[in-house]
Amino acid sequence: MFTGPESVLPGPFRVTEAAARAVAAATVEAAELLQLKGIDPGPVSVDRRHAAAAFRSERYVRLDGEPLPGLWDPLTGDYRAADGWVRLHCNYPHHAEAACRALGTKDLAAAVAKRGAEDVQEAVLAEGGAAAAMRGREEWLAHPQGQVLAESPLVAWDSLGPAPVTGLSTSERPLGGVRVLELTHVIAGPVAGRVLAAHGAEVLHVGAAHLPALPGLWADTGLGKRSAHVDLRTRAGRDTLWRLIGQADVFLQSYRPGALAGLGFTAERLAEARPGIVVAELNAYGWDGPWAGRRGFDSLVQLASGIAAEAAVDGPRPLPAQALDHGTGWLTAAAIMTALRRRALEGGSWRVRLSLARTGLWLDSLGREEGSAGELDVSGLLTRTGRTTHVRVPGELPGAPPCWASAAPEPGGDEARFGA
Repeated sequence: MFTGPESVLPGPFRVTEAAARAVAAATVEAAELLQLKGIDPGPVSVDRRHAAAAFRSERYVRLDGEPLPGLWDPLTGDYRAADGWVRLHCNYPHHAEAACRALGTKDLAAAVAKRGAEDVQEAVLAEGGAAAAMRGREEWLAHPQGQVLAESPLVAWDSLGPAPVTGLSTSERPLGGVRVLELTHVIAGPVAGRVLAAHGAEVLHVGAAHLPALPGLWADTGLGKRSAHVDLRTRAGRDTLWRLIGQADVFLQSYRPGALAGLGFTAERLAEARPGIVVAELNAYGWDGPWAGRRGFDSLVQLASGIAAEAAVDGPRPLPAQALDHGTGWLTAAAIMTALRRRALEGGSWRVRLSLARTGLWLDSLGREEGSAGELDVSGLLTRTGRTTHVRVPGELPGAPPCWASAAPEPGGDEARFGA
């Protein structure tokens, strides 16, 4: 099933292997759906180099041959504190403002240097920002949140109640006829939706004009989707979302726990409104424990969970890819396809939950390696869709080769409805 060298990325963690396994999980599930339709999927295989490139896809995307705005704001970074290191995530303006408020200055480096890392972390979080102090692996495993995660499954499953069997469409693509309503941001959730689109799902991404966005990421993760703006602060916006839920097969969301539920969009109410729906939810630190509601991003989880402390010399050592984001995204897509297959065989409404921190424990469980010292060779792995050059969909599925039919649309440029 796997081809290519076992390691093509630097660092002690087996990120190449994690990428290959996550891509394989989704591709195998797509093959299972084809078989259920009576279509021979052909031999599934995953090239490790291709999977690793997909885990760094935002690095290679180009628009008309030109690179897009970078992912990191100048204020985002690892800061030396009085007793260690802390990372501040300032890619969104409101997070940058929160960090400056918490520290009382825009000279973040000077302010952090005078305080303890945990103190900075908690002060920034209290202001509505995003931060994480670096701790070692053993510290994380002993931490209350690390202990909860160690007892949690990689993919948590819940039944949301009975519903009639919903058969698969006659489409020759694994997810043809499947409607996905995606309310996600940054990388993990959008990657999950992008994978579903690659296998034929109709994916409608719902955002809002007033919410911050990262254009460079959208060009990469918006491939194959449509995009509509809906303001959930208004009654009309919430009514629109309920209308879309009534037509959706999948509801995919990656907002901070409680954000959508606070507006009435709980998994249980979704299942009542749309029996047979598959609800997929992602977050940073897991769904139970003291940090369950804490906001976080891949780079923050790497520091908090001991990953960035592995082989650290003069400061945190990040993974060679946003592997927690991409890994969680691909595994979520696989879990959604499993739920859709179960729905076709036995009915029911289903919920799947994943988190970046739990994916981090899975990566940790794969062991260590010396890694590759060279730059990843992406020759032959790029293609062009419209004006966008990007990494091709990894994972060979001869019976229905995955692909994106369109480049990322203008954010909010489509109507809030299914059916192109």
